[in-house]
Amino acid sequence: MLQKTTRLTLVDQVIIQLESMIESGTWPIGTKIPPEPGLVNDLNVSRNTLREGIKALCHAGVLTTKQGDGTYVSSTSALGAAIQRRVHKSGLLDTLEVRNALEQEAARLSAERRTEEDLAKIRFYQQECLTFRKKREMEQYVAADMKLHQTIVESTGNQMLIDLYEHITEAIRESITVIIKKKFSDNLLPNAHDQLVDAIFAQDSDAAVQHVQQFIKEMKQAIEQEDL
Repeated sequence: MLQKTTRLTLVDQVIIQLESMIESGTWPIGTKIPPEPGLVNDLNVSRNTLREGIKALCHAGVLTTKQGDGTYVSSTSALGAAIQRRVHKSGLLDTLEVRNALEQEAARLSAERRTEEDLAKIRFYQQECLTFRKKREMEQYVAADMKLHQTIVESTGNQMLIDLYEHITEAIRESITVIIKKKFSDNLLPNAHDQLVDAIFAQDSDAAVQHVQQFIKEMKQAIEQEDL
């Protein structure tokens, strides 16, 4: 049986329009949204309606209001904010297990779908990792490592996977940084990257997945041994 359609309230419409500005990248994370008078005029709504919409997005974790300063974008979506809140309550092992699941599928799909343009980007960040590792510049290495894995995920073309991975990147960055500082030696850092990238280049999805499994296994052992 068909359900009656529900008309959106003005507040709902405001929320949708504000979310659209955020999700499109017009207002990136960390951006201060325009002052209230301008938004009231642009959206053609009352001040109270606008405030209710902003309040709802603040409650969802998409926006954050700083007293006496303004309102800032804190997440690209309510789902992203919820995931980030959950991630912050999780330990390194939990984060690593979720990363394992996402990156195995990303490796498999990347090997099957990557383009020549994707390969060029992946190779670039692979070289960045190697360069910063040789220079022992760990912060730069971590940043390059994150870009490498993000590029592999992006090469899958699966937007949901890309979005999910983006929402846990900060937790992944923290886990990488801790593990590198606490346990991994120079010889261990680049190997998994080389083998993974080679498998993606050869379009060997099984090998790509195996290399992710091995890499994550070594990281889990490092965490357990150090009791991080």
